[in-house]
Amino acid sequence: MGSNSGQPIYSTRAHVFQIDPSTKKNWMPTSKHAVTVSYFYDSTRNVYRIISLDGSKAIINSTITPNMTFTKTSHKFGQWADSRANTVYGLGFSSEHHLAKFAEKFAEYKEAARMAKEKSLEKMELASSPSQESPADIHSPLTPPVTADLCRINGTGDDVTLSDVSPNSMLQSDLSPTTPTLAHSPTTNKHWEAELAALKSNNAKLTAALLESTANVKQWKQQLAAYQEEAERLHKRVSELESQSSQTNVIKSQKTELNQTIEELECTLKAKEEEMVRLKEQVENAKQLQTQKDELTKKLEDTDLRNKELEEQLADLEQRLESSQVDQENLRKNLKTLLEILDGKIFELTELRDNLAKLIEDS
Repeated sequence: MGSNSGQPIYSTRAHVFQIDPSTKKNWMPTSKHAVTVSYFYDSTRNVYRIISLDGSKAIINSTITPNMTFTKTSHKFGQWADSRANTVYGLGFSSEHHLAKFAEKFAEYKEAARMAKEKSLEKMELASSPSQESPADIHSPLTPPVTADLCRINGTGDDVTLSDVSPNSMLQSDLSPTTPTLAHSPTTNKHWEAELAALKSNNAKLTAALLESTANVKQWKQQLAAYQEEAERLHKRVSELESQSSQTNVIKSQKTELNQTIEELECTLKAKEEEMVRLKEQVENAKQLQTQKDELTKKLEDTDLRNKELEEQLADLEQRLESSQVDQENLRKNLKTLLEILDGKIFELTELRDNLAKLIEDS
C-alpha cells in the first residue's frame, strides 16, 4: 500500500449512485457515465478514503471505518452506507470480476483502518497513563500509599467518590500516629509542617488527576455508548438494505416494464405530433380551399347573373326572330301573290302582243 495521499492506491471504473434522501429506497445516478473510483491513503490522518470525481465535482468522498460493510446486491452492483455523509453509495460495474476486486480491496482497507484505530487507541492509553500516575511519583518518603486506591478509583469510576479520599481525611489518617512527636521538638514541628505542606500539594495534584481520570472514564463511556448505538443503527440499516435487495429483481422488472411503457408512450406521442402537423397542414389547405370556394361562389353568382341577362337577351332575340319569320312568311306570301299577279299580267301582255302582231300582219 502506498503512503502518498495524493496518489490512488487502487482505481477502477463504475457507474455511481446515491440513495434518494427523501424515500431512502430509490437509487439516483450521480454520474451520466462510468467514472473513475479510487482508494486513497491519507497518511496525515492515518485513514483510507474512497474518492470519485465527475469532472471537478466530488461525487464520492467516503472515509472507510471498521464499522462499514460493502454488500454485493447483484453480480455487478455493490453498496455501502456512510454514516458521516448520511447516505448510501452504490456502484455498478461492467463485470463481476471488477466488483469482486473492489470488494476485496474494501475488506483489505477496512481491516487496515481497524488496525490503525486500535494502534491509535493504544497510543492514547499510553499517553494518558503517565499523566494519571505521575503525581504519585513525586511524593515524599512520608507520603501515604494512596496510589493503589487512586488506581482502583480510576479503574472503575464507581467504587468511591472524591469525598471518600479528600486530602484532609488522608492527612489525618497518615499523621495520627506521629502527632505526639510533633509537640516535643520545634525543629521536628517545622519538618512536619514542611512535610504537611508537601502532602497537601501532592494530595491536591492527586485530586486533580483523579478528577481528570474520572472525566476521561466518563467520556470514554459516552463514546463507547455512541459507538454501540451507531453499530446498532448500522446493523438495522444493513438489515433494511438486505430486505430491499431481495426486491431488486421485482424493481428491475417493474423498471423494464416502465421503460417499455415510456418508449411506447414516446412513440405514441411522436405519432400524435406528426398527426397534429398533418392536421395543421390540412387546416391550412382547408382555409385555402375555403378562400377558393368563396371566390368561385362569387364568380358563379356573377355567371348566374350574366346567364340570366343572356337568357333574357336570347328570349328577346327569339321573339324578334319569330316576329321576323312571320314577317318573312307574310312577305313571301305577298311576293307569291305578286308573282302570280305578275305572271297573269305577263300572260295578258303576251296575248296582247300576239294579238297586236296579228293585227299588224293582217293589216
